Amino acid sequence: MNISRDRFDDRTLPAAGSVQDRSIGAILIDQGKLTAEGAEAALQLARARGCRFGDAATELGLVTAADLQHALALQFGYSYLAPGDESLSPELVTAFEPFQRQVEALRAVRTQLMLRWFGEAPDRRALAVVSPRRGEGRSFIAANLAIAFAQLGERTLVVDGDLRQPRQHQLFRVPDQLGLSSILAGRANADAVQPVASLPGLAVLPAGPVPPNPQELLSRPAFGDILAELARRFDVILVDTPAAAENADAGVTALRTRGAMLVSRQNVTRLAELRGLALQLADSGCTVVGGVINGL
Repeated sequence: MNISRDRFDDRTLPAAGSVQDRSIGAILIDQGKLTAEGAEAALQLARARGCRFGDAATELGLVTAADLQHALALQFGYSYLAPGDESLSPELVTAFEPFQRQVEALRAVRTQLMLRWFGEAPDRRALAVVSPRRGEGRSFIAANLAIAFAQLGERTLVVDGDLRQPRQHQLFRVPDQLGLSSILAGRANADAVQPVASLPGLAVLPAGPVPPNPQELLSRPAFGDILAELARRFDVILVDTPAAAENADAGVTALRTRGAMLVSRQNVTRLAELRGLALQLADSGCTVVGGVINGL
């Protein structure tokens, strides 16, 4: 399997003259939040008051505090999207509201995973996100956690391993004509890995066409080969999976990644099922790194 790194890196690494090299005023103008005349007025006030340009622009009512915060984040290389941006699903709260309490909890999970699993070893670059039943938040957690890793500066890939009811292409709004199923069937290569243009450092491998034999495809040695190749291109690989109680796909995927994170939903997931899934994964040789309770 040939998963080229060049296609990912060339489109996501900052180039000379990138946003980080430019002033707040230039960023706000390029975003359409500030006119050239407004920028001049803010600059004059900033000089007269001895204050920062952004504070002056806000005082004059030329930009909002949210506009200024977004521009500052871009200048510091911390990518997130402004409200109303339709390039991604609003479910991706880490991309739209990175300073809210819910996202802070995801960053805490990110820190624990960096300490407990992800590291220099190539066999610890991939992690399956699993749960017993549908509707417990696997896809939501995997996608938002991936964004958090990319915001940290990690080369991050989300793999949609749910070949039955995939969602990652909907969340990231990328085409799914080609994907994991296409690669496993020998019908695609690196072109199936799609960088997320609005979030540098992040890419998605969608599920692709829903096949008639998902478990058989995931059981092929080619899946392990793909993950091993991707592990040389990405620092963090999060693999979304289908409900573990409904088929064996999640268990097969977890064997390939060698590690799994359990997701449960508050007041919904049955403790006995969650405990049983953890034991099943551990008995098969997979490391259960930890768990997340989805409170939504």
